Amino acid sequence: MSTEIIAIGGYEEVGKNMSAVKVGKDIVIFDMGIHLDRLHIHEDTYIEKMHSLDLIERGVIPDDTLMKDVDGKVKAIVFTHGHLDHIGAVAKLAHRYDAPLIATPYTMALIERTIKGERKFKFDNPLQVLNSGEKCQISPEITLEFVHTTHSIPQTVTPVLHTSEGVIVYSNDFKFDNHQTISPPPDYQRFRELGEKGVLAAIIDATRAAEPDQVKTHSEKIARIVLEDIMEQPLKEDDGIIITTFASHIERIQAICNIASKSNRQLLLLGRSMERYCSLAENMGLLKIPENASVYGSPKAINRALARANEKRSDFVLVTTGHQGEPDALLPRIANDKTLFEVQKGDNIIISAPIIPNPLNKANRNLMERRLKGKGARIFTNAHVSGHAGREDHRDFLRMLQPQHLIPSHGNLGMLTAYAELAEEEGYRLGHNIHLLRNGQAQVFNKEKK
Repeated sequence: MSTEIIAIGGYEEVGKNMSAVKVGKDIVIFDMGIHLDRLHIHEDTYIEKMHSLDLIERGVIPDDTLMKDVDGKVKAIVFTHGHLDHIGAVAKLAHRYDAPLIATPYTMALIERTIKGERKFKFDNPLQVLNSGEKCQISPEITLEFVHTTHSIPQTVTPVLHTSEGVIVYSNDFKFDNHQTISPPPDYQRFRELGEKGVLAAIIDATRAAEPDQVKTHSEKIARIVLEDIMEQPLKEDDGIIITTFASHIERIQAICNIASKSNRQLLLLGRSMERYCSLAENMGLLKIPENASVYGSPKAINRALARANEKRSDFVLVTTGHQGEPDALLPRIANDKTLFEVQKGDNIIISAPIIPNPLNKANRNLMERRLKGKGARIFTNAHVSGHAGREDHRDFLRMLQPQHLIPSHGNLGMLTAYAELAEEEGYRLGHNIHLLRNGQAQVFNKEKK
């Protein structure tokens, strides 16, 4: 019996992640994400009224039509975490498969919200919650295990398939962070145990592999310290404070809440995606916002909140969407005088997110910053650490898992190639046990003796 790994999406770009693992006739699908750059927006993405075939043609969601030619049955659709490049296409694609969706509680709650808003397709797949550290039987040949890891969203896991042909690890996305306040450290011991048991193949996120420095990704603790230093003085003054970050980065938002709560200012979390991610996290006990904080997602509620903040900016800290300069997101609209909040000289703008590297994002972000500076605002752009593993984290991970075969994913060709070069430093060989796949390609292999 052979094992086949099918690259459906995310092997030519950062986004629209989707892979399939076929063992005999049994198939497990991992992730169903969207390619955010193709929509020119980010966490405020809403595609519920668009047809899946149109989205496939535009390159927004994975082209899973190839699965019609795969001889087997999908037994489960498994999700690693709640970012849109991993769950954003679920309502467009999952209805095609007679299989349950499996995810951690927070990820599943986000999936349910996505499904609820769908307007084109009927959805009746069973929903199955699995916690990190737990296992479930997918078929007589396959057992699924969720191993805890860390990323920039709570309850991220590394799914592991225990099969009759060997162990398959799907690690997409991760970082090794021992100092988060919401998530405990990754389960390093379990990764080492899997390596000792023998891993047939590992599919691993290569997003930061092309970055030149031999680094470990900094802990979120560093971002907390930087935010504390940046916010300390402005919180004592009367000028406005606006912070923009990823709405899904609950760890970062918790840090902002904790810092702001030491002042007399009221925290306003503003934006559709802020409401989506933060309200769920708060209801599930993952996020603890101050008693005087408020979350607003509807345009009318946001406008009323901005009007109040504009009257007395020294009473508020605004946390908004729009860190990439996306024209329809809140901070760019504030910069473009399209809201009831007027940026004034001396206001502090803290951008707690990097520019996601593509020409459109760079142009939008540059334009937004220039407009804010033109109004006299002071801008801070360094309050961030990555949610993706650095090269030395990858080296550590390879030494833990010791996989027989490697398939880099979640990146363009330069990223996948850079990961292959790193793996070669660890003794792997391209074309032998490093396999570079493109969307639509597959790799077949058999269990080998270690």
